[in-house]
Amino acid sequence: SPIDKNNFLTEFITSLNKKNLFKGNDYELLHKWSINNKKKFWTEVWNFTSIIGKYKDPIVENENDFINSIFFKNSKLNFSQNLIQKKDNSDALVFYSENGFNRRISWKQLDKQVGKIAHYFYNQKIQKGERVAAILPNIPEAVISFLGAAKIGAIWSSCSSDFGPQAVIDRFKQIKPKIILISDCYFYNNKTINTLSKVKEILKVITSIETIVVIPFDEIKLCQEPEFIYESWASIMRDFDEVTQDEIFEFNTPLYILYSSGTTGSPKCIVHGAGGSLLQHKKEHLLHCDIDENTKIFYFTTCGWMMWNWLVSCLASGSTIYLYDGSPFYPTKDCLFEIIENEKITHFGTGAKYIDTLKQEGVKIRGRYNLTNLKTIFSTGSPLSPESFEYVYNDIKKEVHLASICGGTDIVSCFVGGNPNAPVYAGEIQCKGLGMDVNIFDKAGCSIKEKSGELVCLSPFVSKPLYFWNDRKNKKYLGAYFSKYKNVWCQGDYAKQTLRGSFIVYGRSDATLNSGGVRVGTAELYNIVEKI
Repeated sequence: SPIDKNNFLTEFITSLNKKNLFKGNDYELLHKWSINNKKKFWTEVWNFTSIIGKYKDPIVENENDFINSIFFKNSKLNFSQNLIQKKDNSDALVFYSENGFNRRISWKQLDKQVGKIAHYFYNQKIQKGERVAAILPNIPEAVISFLGAAKIGAIWSSCSSDFGPQAVIDRFKQIKPKIILISDCYFYNNKTINTLSKVKEILKVITSIETIVVIPFDEIKLCQEPEFIYESWASIMRDFDEVTQDEIFEFNTPLYILYSSGTTGSPKCIVHGAGGSLLQHKKEHLLHCDIDENTKIFYFTTCGWMMWNWLVSCLASGSTIYLYDGSPFYPTKDCLFEIIENEKITHFGTGAKYIDTLKQEGVKIRGRYNLTNLKTIFSTGSPLSPESFEYVYNDIKKEVHLASICGGTDIVSCFVGGNPNAPVYAGEIQCKGLGMDVNIFDKAGCSIKEKSGELVCLSPFVSKPLYFWNDRKNKKYLGAYFSKYKNVWCQGDYAKQTLRGSFIVYGRSDATLNSGGVRVGTAELYNIVEKI
């Protein structure tokens, strides 16, 4: 149960009460209000989360039509400006590598370096809407380059360094980037892995690439000299002045392209908007996660997973974000908790499999590390088993908010997630996200509770994809989410809603087994196997 209800969610509800927009403090009723009053809700979120930009009506048009709905079409903002509001010498980014390498970037340095790389992109004739691609480990330069691209209205797209050449080609060939950033190497499980060896193969196929920027993993010296013409990160930081002026762009300016692989064909290229991503993330960060300028948030992710995009947006709340690259189990099984203790981390996020592995290995964290500052643990990527919930509270920390969250690359955010004012039940996700019209449907498209079915969303939300890249007449977009139920978003997750409003996710609905007419989700199999 919640330890302290003095948080942003409570503050938000109080502000709605004072304005006579909503009465009471019941979360279920608040959620219904957020769905039935989209214009008022998203306006209040804009104001409450202090978005910097030009706010203008209309807030939403065609609010019941997924494809044709438009949010904030006349409003404007600059994504990077919203993320870099501090300009002091306190930490903005802190980086750790498995090999013990550690770096800190202040807000002042972040602002300066983002300005320099933005100037470089501009100098390379990168126009608004053109693509900047990256094959990078989770290093500070990845964040800096992304914010530099966003600063000038370019579209960012990244793969993590462990992607093979074909996986990179399958993604980037579709979007035709003019420039690509790559690191010289990365480290995993005590091995140094060269990244530059894949460049020649990529260049043969992706002919749109005009420039390659090479970034040394350790910031200083390349582990190997490239066999191709390139621009060095050091020369960019030395030779270019920073762009200080922030141009403001339309709310629905494309920000980044993420990829979702289906069972057939090339990965889908999902285009997300700057305003929708920012507003949705700030809503989740403040109201669902209680993240603020005193937060130190460490999410174990790579640049190829949407949780990286979600983590970077935490900068907009003035938080310090922690980047880690390498194996989470090297040099020790509990090495991430050394960082959590040493840095006094307040919010830690990871994939469910990491927690499951710690449990399987019998790793005892509680009592070995001082986790006094740790308020919240996030888990996502796959369903977290009830046994892993028990493990967190018994063997990591008793007084912590364990927020299992579920969304996807498709929405670069969550459909269901944490509620800092509600109790946590083992194996369950606490609530529907505010503004997310979530339900569970049976095959006939009827709403069901206490029975398993398809996780759906009944009406549009601010972080819906703008479109799929090169998708004529939205054919792929419609096929991906609307082929099962007309004008109802079907996420492809097999789940159940309980009578208390929480959710149990059993796995991907396209990965369920049908045994004698009863559908069995992958999580149900994992739960049994993991007991053995």
